[in-house]
Amino acid sequence: MAKEPAAAIGGGVREWPAEPQVIDGMWRLGGWRRFFFPAFWLVYLGQAVDGVAKHAHGGAAVAGYVLVGAFAVVYLAALPMGWSRKNTVVFWWLYALCFALTGAEAFFAHGDALVFFVYVCVLTVATQRWFAFPVIGMLAVVAVVLPGVIPGWGGKFNWGLGLSVVLVSLAMFGFFRIIQANIALAAARSEVARLAAENERSRIARDLHDLLGHSLTTITVKAGLARRLAEHGDAERAFAEIREVEELARRTLGDVRAAVSSHADVTLTGELATAREVLRAAGIISELPPTVAESDPELSELFGWVVREAVTNIVRHSRANHVRITLGRRVLEVHDDGRGAVLGGGGSGLRGLRERVEAAGGTLAAVSGLTGFRLRVEVPPRVVAPANDTVAVR
Repeated sequence: MAKEPAAAIGGGVREWPAEPQVIDGMWRLGGWRRFFFPAFWLVYLGQAVDGVAKHAHGGAAVAGYVLVGAFAVVYLAALPMGWSRKNTVVFWWLYALCFALTGAEAFFAHGDALVFFVYVCVLTVATQRWFAFPVIGMLAVVAVVLPGVIPGWGGKFNWGLGLSVVLVSLAMFGFFRIIQANIALAAARSEVARLAAENERSRIARDLHDLLGHSLTTITVKAGLARRLAEHGDAERAFAEIREVEELARRTLGDVRAAVSSHADVTLTGELATAREVLRAAGIISELPPTVAESDPELSELFGWVVREAVTNIVRHSRANHVRITLGRRVLEVHDDGRGAVLGGGGSGLRGLRERVEAAGGTLAAVSGLTGFRLRVEVPPRVVAPANDTVAVR
C-alpha cells in the first residue's frame, strides 16, 4: 500500500516532458496535455476512496468521496502555480486548503486519508522554498505516528506510508533539479546558436566587404581607364580593358558565392597578380615580390587577404604614386607614399583584417604619417611541445 504512491509519482517523473518550452512550467502546453500527466497519477487516491468505503456509510460516505474529488481538483489547480511560482497568493491558499481537506477526510477514511500527504509533498517540493524539507519531515512523521496512536486507525505505526512520503519528495526534488538543468542547457544552446549565427553573419559581412570592395574598386578603375582610352581613340586597348572588367566581374560573382558557402579561394600568388594589374590600371607604380617562394605556404590565404585589403585601400583612399610590398617567411609589409589612412576604430575592412590576423595568432601594425601608410603583418611560428621531454641515454 505504501509503495503505490511512490510508484505513481516516480512513473510521472518518467513521463513528464522536459522540453525547453517548460521554462515557465509545462503548463504553457495547451489542451488536455496540461493536466493529463498529473491527473493520471491521481488514480492512487483510490486508497482514500477505499478507506471511505470501509469506514463511512450513507451521507458520510458521500461526503468522503466529495472530499477526495475536491482534493484532486485543488491539487491540479495548485501544482502549476507552485511549479511556475506564479500567483503565489492563490497557491498558498490552495496549499493550505489541501491540509484542511486532508484533516477533513480523516474523519471518513481514517488512516487512508493520509495518502493525501504524498501529493501535498509534491506541492511542497514544487515551491522550491527553504522550508520544504522540514515540512516534508513533519508530514512523514505524522503519516507514521497517527495510525498508531489514534484508536480505530490500525493500532500500529505506518512506516510504509512515511517512507513513501520521503521517497516521493526526494524523487520530485531530483526531478525539479533535472528540469532546472534542462532549462539551463536550453538557454546555453540558445546562446550558442545565437553566437554562431552572429559569427557567421560577421564572417559573411567581412568576406563580402573584402571581396566586393576590392573587386568593385578594380572594376571602377579599369572601366575608367577603358573610357579614357576610348576617348583618346585607342579602341583596341579600351576593348582589352573591358574584357578584363567582364572577366573580373565573372570571377567576383564566383568569389561571392564561395564566400557565402565558406569556400573563398584566396591565395597570395593570385592576389599579387591581381594587385599588379589593379595598381597599373590606377597609374600607381608598384614594387611587388617576383615570387612567393620565400613565404610560408600555410600563410598564403592570410597574406592574400592582407594584400587584397591593402591594395583596395590604396587605390580608394591613398592617392599614392608608389607602392612597395615586401615579403618574408612569416612577415608581409605594404608601404605606400600616399596621404596615409586612419586605422584605429576606422574602416570595417581593416577591422576585419585585424580579426583574421589575430585569429591566426599574428599581429597587425599600421602606421600612418606624412610619408604615407605602412601596414605590417607578422605571424610567429607555432610552438609545438615535444611529445616526450625525456632523452634516453644509452
